[in-house]
Amino acid sequence: MTESTVVHLLRHGEVHNPHGLLYGRLPGYHLSDNGRSMAELVAKALAGRDVVALYSSPLERAQETAAPVAQTFRLEIRTDDRLIEADNVFEGVPVGGMFRAPGNYRHLWNPARPSWGEPYVQVVERMRSIVNAARAESRGHEVVLVSHQLPIWIIRLAAEGRRLWHDPRRRQCSLASLTSFTFEGDRLASIGYSEPAGALVKPPKLLKPGNRR
Repeated sequence: MTESTVVHLLRHGEVHNPHGLLYGRLPGYHLSDNGRSMAELVAKALAGRDVVALYSSPLERAQETAAPVAQTFRLEIRTDDRLIEADNVFEGVPVGGMFRAPGNYRHLWNPARPSWGEPYVQVVERMRSIVNAARAESRGHEVVLVSHQLPIWIIRLAAEGRRLWHDPRRRQCSLASLTSFTFEGDRLASIGYSEPAGALVKPPKLLKPGNRR
């Protein structure tokens, strides 16, 4: 019989970000109270499953999302830099603000790479490496990897054989969502997606004309 192994890619919960900045890899960004509730809901949704290992990005919001899962399964959070957010030259800029300053246009010449941050192929390489390592270690069981929207979405696109260039607004990777890779032996058999904390996800705020917050 072929062994089934499930690798769950968990996106972190909502972050306290009152100034609406693109925080990327910047330190000091923690889960909001709502984000902590999201993390608790994910842990409850996973309870009873055969999770034997837990890895997390080193960033605070990922570590805090992993904490309830660690407590539920009595697991150590194993920090791995391969799960970190993609690098981005616009860190610290208000979301959407990168398009308003003419000086930023020099970074926007190639969206397929992308020219403003870590190359997509490099994100795929590191994410594939940690997925394969975690799968091998947890063979026949389940493992949770806590990461960020772009790395999770990019490795899913690669696994499904789709192009890596994409419209960020069309990513299926909501806050505290689970993208689950099921392997039969060494073969990827299916990719599932669920939103255990979907009821807590707030719709994006629409900026009124003239509002440049």
